[in-house]
Amino acid sequence: MVAGGLSSCRLTGAETLTGNMDSIRKAAGHKHSQQFNMCGYVAPRLDTVRIGIIGLGVRGTMALERLPYIEGIEVVALSDKYPDRIARSREFLKKKGLPPAKEYGGSEEAWKGMCEDSGIDLIYICTPWRLHTPMAVYAMENNKHAATEIPAAVTIEEAWQLVETSERTRRYCMMLENVCYGFFELLTLNMARQGFFGEVIHAEGAYIHDLKWHNFDKDYYSDMWRLKENQSRNGSLYPTHGLGPVCQILNINRGDKMEYLTSMSGNDFDFGRKAAELAGQDDFYREFATGTYGGNMNSTLVKTIKGKTILIQHDIKTTRPKSRIHLISGTEGIAQQYPLPGRFSKGHEWFNEEEVKAVEEKYTPRMVKLIGEMAKKVGGHGGMDFIMDWRLIDCLRNGIPLDQDVYDAALWSVMAPLSEWSVANRSNSIDVPDFTGGAWKTNLPVDIDRMGV
Repeated sequence: MVAGGLSSCRLTGAETLTGNMDSIRKAAGHKHSQQFNMCGYVAPRLDTVRIGIIGLGVRGTMALERLPYIEGIEVVALSDKYPDRIARSREFLKKKGLPPAKEYGGSEEAWKGMCEDSGIDLIYICTPWRLHTPMAVYAMENNKHAATEIPAAVTIEEAWQLVETSERTRRYCMMLENVCYGFFELLTLNMARQGFFGEVIHAEGAYIHDLKWHNFDKDYYSDMWRLKENQSRNGSLYPTHGLGPVCQILNINRGDKMEYLTSMSGNDFDFGRKAAELAGQDDFYREFATGTYGGNMNSTLVKTIKGKTILIQHDIKTTRPKSRIHLISGTEGIAQQYPLPGRFSKGHEWFNEEEVKAVEEKYTPRMVKLIGEMAKKVGGHGGMDFIMDWRLIDCLRNGIPLDQDVYDAALWSVMAPLSEWSVANRSNSIDVPDFTGGAWKTNLPVDIDRMGV
């Protein structure tokens, strides 16, 4: 059991869809008595951040290649159940002239040894979704900060585990939501802080990205884990790319809170058909030709306690251009990123090219001016990944509160199971948990201008 009396059992996708909707509603209604407020908390400074990476697939390898560009870090440990991935990472460090890292591999639970290693400060988690919470919790229990790929939790029970463990141990738990550090997203966050939009009253975000081929590729996601997530779940399964940046702009958890949401999915028009087609050619795909895939498009609508609204869409199946939408609408102005390039307006027409340039010059944050060009060179989704890593290390080394704390990680992640409940109940509304225990009323907004340089 975790603090507060919530069961720590994990729900599979099929259970979430078919038999445990009452568990979701119960967990959503859990009342939290905050042990310690992690929003604005400053952990003891670290002159050098010693990092251990768990998961050396696509994301973990990208992180390993980025992190050495940041001053004041050491990659001291590597973990993966596949020996060839550790060997590849070992060779990378050698070619870069970097010191060898300790290796934890060869088994499903080798990562625990890394978390127990006293010579590590930060555990950087790049594994399949259902391992994120167990690994982050174990890291914090062993006096490590945890930075985990998205989502930080798959169930609401797991989200409460993260919150209660972080508060008790006073270790950071940050979700690696890289889009919060996208150039346009940081620009609009600073615009909101400087009053360009007036009062922001509505925002939209999305994860619209055709991933059919990635999901059915035998070699892209190990053990086909992501296709399995979609096989029996129906909702907004990957909401945080669109949600995170707009939550920061709307001061969610820091002056406002989500009150309830409603969610709707259409039918599946792609994955089931693709699985059946492949199963007719290759027996490997037979297990994926059964079950009920979630709909192509999911739309989730959130209302906040202050009467603001958020629309989040999710579609990884339909053949269409990639979009995160990122629309910010206020009483005095509006911005929208997609379709590219981003646009701005203070009236009935979009700004012209000269006016857009003036906005960018006026509102580009100091962080972007400082490391933006380097981020583009290092890369990672156009540079946002590098800015995210740099900012995390900047906070750890200089005693600065994290931009994304455990309450954000928990809240943004639970949009998935909450949306599943709503979809399964004819789009009825469901309350959104308050992971801050009421502290949202006095928590301060994110300050991206506070840096250690």
